[in-house]
Amino acid sequence: MPLFWTAGAHAQDEAAQNTPFGGDMAPAGGMEQQPQEPQVEAIKPPPLEDPIEAVDIKGNSRIETSTILSYMVVQPGDRFNQDLLDRSLKTLYATGLFHDVTLKRVGNVLEVHVVENPIVNRIVFEGNHSAKDEDLTKVISLRPRAVYSPQGISADRQKILGVYAEKARYAATVTPQIIRLAHNRVDVIFHINEAQKTLIKKVTFVGNRAFSSARLAGVVSSKETAWYRFFASSDQYNPERIKYDAELLHRFYLKNGFVDFQIKNATGELSADRKSFYITYTMEEGPRYRLNKMDVRSSLRHVSAESMRKYISLFHGQWYDGSAIQHNATDMQEMLQGKGYPFAMVHPEIARNPEKRTVNLLFDISEGPRMYVERIDINGNTITEDKVIRRQLPMAEGDPYTPLDRKYSKLILEDLGFFKTVSIDQTPGAAPDKVNISADVVEKPTGEFSLGGGYSTDAGVLGNLGLKQHNLLGTGIDAGFTGTAAYYEDQADISLTDPYFLNRNLVAGIDIFGIQNRYMTYQSYSEGRYGITLRMGYSYNNHLSQSWSYTLTDRQIGDTWSDSSYYVQDQNGWSLLSQLSTTLTYDTRDRRQQPHKGFVVRVGGDFAGIGGNERYLRGKVDAAYYIPLDSIMGNHDWTVSFRAGAGDIMNWGGGRSDIIDNFYLGGNSLRGFMDGGVGPRSYAIPARDGNPMHSQQDFLGGRFMYTASAQVDFPIPFASAMGIKGRYFVDMGGLDGLRVRRRYTSMKDWPKYTPVYDDTLTPVVSTGVGIAWKSPFGLVNIDLGVPLHKGTNDRTQLLRFGFGQQF
Repeated sequence: MPLFWTAGAHAQDEAAQNTPFGGDMAPAGGMEQQPQEPQVEAIKPPPLEDPIEAVDIKGNSRIETSTILSYMVVQPGDRFNQDLLDRSLKTLYATGLFHDVTLKRVGNVLEVHVVENPIVNRIVFEGNHSAKDEDLTKVISLRPRAVYSPQGISADRQKILGVYAEKARYAATVTPQIIRLAHNRVDVIFHINEAQKTLIKKVTFVGNRAFSSARLAGVVSSKETAWYRFFASSDQYNPERIKYDAELLHRFYLKNGFVDFQIKNATGELSADRKSFYITYTMEEGPRYRLNKMDVRSSLRHVSAESMRKYISLFHGQWYDGSAIQHNATDMQEMLQGKGYPFAMVHPEIARNPEKRTVNLLFDISEGPRMYVERIDINGNTITEDKVIRRQLPMAEGDPYTPLDRKYSKLILEDLGFFKTVSIDQTPGAAPDKVNISADVVEKPTGEFSLGGGYSTDAGVLGNLGLKQHNLLGTGIDAGFTGTAAYYEDQADISLTDPYFLNRNLVAGIDIFGIQNRYMTYQSYSEGRYGITLRMGYSYNNHLSQSWSYTLTDRQIGDTWSDSSYYVQDQNGWSLLSQLSTTLTYDTRDRRQQPHKGFVVRVGGDFAGIGGNERYLRGKVDAAYYIPLDSIMGNHDWTVSFRAGAGDIMNWGGGRSDIIDNFYLGGNSLRGFMDGGVGPRSYAIPARDGNPMHSQQDFLGGRFMYTASAQVDFPIPFASAMGIKGRYFVDMGGLDGLRVRRRYTSMKDWPKYTPVYDDTLTPVVSTGVGIAWKSPFGLVNIDLGVPLHKGTNDRTQLLRFGFGQQF
């Protein structure tokens, strides 16, 4: 009969290493001596049929005897069996409750001697600076008053190292120290050496022939470390970023005709000193393809292939561009779904000809599976009300559902500006044609505190202050206050806007404003405006919207100089403006802030004369078109934009023709010039000696205005990583049409004869550069504009700047 081993040393090897502290763990003063190796005693083999009469547990002080018995495989009444004893030994070690376990047979009694693991008194982190105590506590499993085990300490050490790996500190070390206390308790101290960040030393491309390594370095997001990347994280090694870069390279090559492009390997190798990484992308480019034949195939009822061919925007012979093909297919699909085919699907199919290096393209139009929304769940919104999110979604429960609904739901929620991240997920519903939609959001601060300013030789330094809340109490209501203070101007505005008034597709708002202008350097009068504006707007579809407003303004012209021109002196006094306005907007831009592609057109008009004492009609139109340069520059940061606008004003019913209602050109509409710094002028009244008391001509504004602008937005080398982008612009415009109460332009008007100058549509032109910096304290905009052609007395402004911060 075989002997029974009272201590299974092999069980310790499998369940846990029988050391009190484990590897890399340094004992401190006051620690007990490590236990002796488990004793092995030979037991006189009894008859096989003898059962275990009792199990005697010894050495336990904290853990109940019944609890220990429940963990054991062998129980009273079982026979002495080596396999059962070994399994019991392993099970007790696996609980993590015991430092040592010995099984011993005394007669027909099985004695179980246990040494309990200590209880954790407290956990301390030392040497951590880039990771807070609370962040490290979240990742480890060990907690105060929990049972200490070497295996748990070792696992937590690896978790802490993982935290530092995420912070690009791969050279960090973590050394646990265990301090023994009275009553079988221990303190656990993690000594951390954070080390320096492990940055990317070199990015290498292998197998590239068509594009240089420098060009590909601009495609990937991982960058080699450099002194100017102190605000960026792109030079920090991140395995997920390497995968993302591989996808960026794949997209780049597909956009440039390399249909067979493959990434063979993308690796990051840590240097021997653990201070830097070397990243290598190994690729196979393959041949470059051009588009050859392009056609449409349709199995959709009432939609013929012939009728859809005109929507192919690609052309024969161009380099294959995977993203352009997909965009063309998406545009076709959206057009069909907008025309009453909600389940229409357009799939591009390609056929390669490697010998000729051409690709034949076929757009296959079919009806996709019929799916309907069963349920919509909103998750993650702790401030924003559910209804604010639901009303933005393009579908509701019971509506048809397509993948485009998912795409637009994400874009619409992101466009609100309330959330850091938005994800739209779908899961199967209760039936095959049902789907459940989940909108998961992470909220961000929606308050905004902004400061801005500018400088000119005429107005000097001016400052703006803004305080806004774009999601008031989670209702989606936009409320704010803005104010401008300068030596020659004061302005304040309080606004409130409900984007879903009466729970309908209706925007409503109110503005209360006050403006006091004292432009006495180039205007010889002051102007005060105080009033209220009521606003309303609605959308016809995703692109077309219209807004209406009514404004009642109390206006006062005063402080005219005694030698101001007669046109200005005629303005002296009070007037009341009662004006109804509307604007029709068609907008296809991909985003409202910093658009990259698409266009927007606005047509508007003002009708003054619903009460008050002003009578005029004013029409305005402006447009902007944005063209991405991704395919040319291989970079998403390049955009060309063109803007143009025009406006005209005419009187009716004996209107007063107040110059404060005229168009004014300059500032944001014509960079390089002051606000209102371009257009018709008149001289001051000569004094008795024949010279005016002030040499400044009086600016009168104009009846007709036009503007045009071209701008290129581009990344700045060595600065893009810091969030800095550049722009180059050319602005032009013109303003003419004398619109005053009385004309004094004929010698018959003597002695009030006052000629007008710069009343011409000859374009005024400026050019310049600017930067936009997403700085740690907010967005900074700086524009430097230089006039290329201007009127004799046009007022210039070399520099404009502004900055702001969210809270």
